[in-house]
Amino acid sequence: MRHEIENLIINETTFIINKYYERRRKVRASFANGSVNVRIPSSLSHIEQFKHMNKIKGWIKNKVQKHPEKFKPKPVREYKNGDILKIGEEDYTLKIDFKHKMSSSVKIKDNVFCFSISNTISKEKQNKTISNLLSKSIASKKLDKLKEKIHNLNSKHFNQRINKITFKNNSSKWGSCSMNKNINISTKLLFAPETVLDYVCIHELAHLIELNHSSDFWSLVEKAMPTYKENIKWLKSYGHTLEF
Repeated sequence: MRHEIENLIINETTFIINKYYERRRKVRASFANGSVNVRIPSSLSHIEQFKHMNKIKGWIKNKVQKHPEKFKPKPVREYKNGDILKIGEEDYTLKIDFKHKMSSSVKIKDNVFCFSISNTISKEKQNKTISNLLSKSIASKKLDKLKEKIHNLNSKHFNQRINKITFKNNSSKWGSCSMNKNINISTKLLFAPETVLDYVCIHELAHLIELNHSSDFWSLVEKAMPTYKENIKWLKSYGHTLEF
């Protein structure tokens, strides 16, 4: 599977188009987490692929122009000293100190995130920095549990070789599985119900056998999780709320 990224600017808003060239029969496009995922049969000629992409770009523009309120850029989340962050069943307190220095950092003491944030940068950049530091530190703290979950699901349903398992601060996809058998899971799913995280892990594990989204792929997912469609619906309805 080949992956390419293209930017499309509509009304001063940039949309990321993830183009996946894979073994499939039909072209499919869908919005996901503020970006657009397009799956294209790799067997199509370059001319046919170009024609389909032009049609999809027209479809995207039409959707954005008809419902501009749905596609407004999300404001950067503002973090305050003393905020409580709930991740799974655990509550974390944010302790934020602003200091006159160039770099920013975070340390975790029990369930307290202690931030040292540069006051030489803008408020927006401070919040983005806190978001990035949170994502990395929580991913590090929760990675062993994620590995245990994926290995258990793999042993129970798939029995495939896995190379590497990582968390990623990904805004365009909930997860991914590479041809090298590397599985990546979005850190945003740490805010989701456990069954939703289970579904995404199963989804990526099924890609160890079927790299496309064929009927065989979905049969593997359904066999491992008969209620998987409920979790897809949850992600479509509430996925936008899973933000650092």
